[in-house]
Amino acid sequence: MAVVNETFAKHYFANSDPLIAAIKVPSLKSEPPERLVAPGSDGWLQVIGVTADALDDGLDKPTKPAIYLPYTVNMWMWTQILVRSRDDPRGILHSVKQQIVGVNPDQQATLWDDGVLETWIKNQPVFARGRLVSGLFAAFSVLALLLAAVGLYSVVSYSVVQRTNEFGIRMALGAQKWHVLRIVFTSAGISVGLGIVVGLGLSFALNRLIAQWVENGSASPLILLAASSLLLAVAAAACLIPARRASGVDPMTALRCE
Repeated sequence: MAVVNETFAKHYFANSDPLIAAIKVPSLKSEPPERLVAPGSDGWLQVIGVTADALDDGLDKPTKPAIYLPYTVNMWMWTQILVRSRDDPRGILHSVKQQIVGVNPDQQATLWDDGVLETWIKNQPVFARGRLVSGLFAAFSVLALLLAAVGLYSVVSYSVVQRTNEFGIRMALGAQKWHVLRIVFTSAGISVGLGIVVGLGLSFALNRLIAQWVENGSASPLILLAASSLLLAVAAAACLIPARRASGVDPMTALRCE
């Protein structure tokens, strides 16, 4: 029996049900001591399931058709055994080795790194490169966000100073503080909203180009929504101080202001 991935099923069984098919692997032969194959396994194998694709050959390489066989059919040297634990995995390593010895006293068992899967993954060059690129993009994104917040705060503050006389006249004629706050936030909101719309358009247009740089680009609506919400929150915080300053303008002082 065998299990295939989605890419295999789409490539070889595009117009049929893979679960009623059988496959034959000509290269399924014993090569002692590196590879042991059960007798009779070089015949036809029944497909009993389709599993999701896995990026196990690097994030920058396309997924290839894959076949999964039971270890009782095909066993390679240096076979890895993964054990899931709710506790610290380093605390059960001795127990795992004892279980292996209980099955076969002559079977050697070694540990890679510190025995933790996450540590092994982090030490892989492809993931280290991905973390470096992601860190650089994150740093530039934070810097761009800070520059946008400082620039927006400066523009809104300058706009409020320029319209001090206007706000004073409005308040002298009976306008409330929330009216002034609404004017300031509306004026800044239009500019920020147009910027977000243009930014989203450029993000969709340049997504393929960006994906070539970061090797695993994403156009997830949730990510775009979170980024837009963060930018709106920063814009609101940048407008808050100038808006409160505008709502606290003394009408008589504003009327005397040139």
